[in-house]
Amino acid sequence: MGLRGGLHKDLCNILSSFGVWLWDPINFEKDTLAEAIEREAKRHVYFQPPETFKMTYPCIVYERSGIDTWFADNKPYLHVKKYTVTVIDKNPDSRIPDSVSNLLRCSFNRHFVTENLYHDVFTLYY
Repeated sequence: MGLRGGLHKDLCNILSSFGVWLWDPINFEKDTLAEAIEREAKRHVYFQPPETFKMTYPCIVYERSGIDTWFADNKPYLHVKKYTVTVIDKNPDSRIPDSVSNLLRCSFNRHFVTENLYHDVFTLYY
């Protein structure tokens, strides 16, 4: 699994930690509660979804926004991928952004509201 796969898994784990609202009682009979929550969390994390894609909220959307290059002796020494991570929730007091902000090399960028959905945007180096 590449670096982005690891990031996707970390973001799914964040949503799983808030899992009470994620599990589907219809599918719960097939799985344990933890498995149902984990499966549903994967459906709420999106990598570069197309504009026409219908998302389910709360969710986490992320996209690669660049690569930072560090130099040593005037030569490229290290390349680090930069991602924009957006938490979208109907709840203005959601705790999900707090968990995302605890990821390593993550910083808060901005907050905005659109169509009664609260967006918290972070910059993350992964």
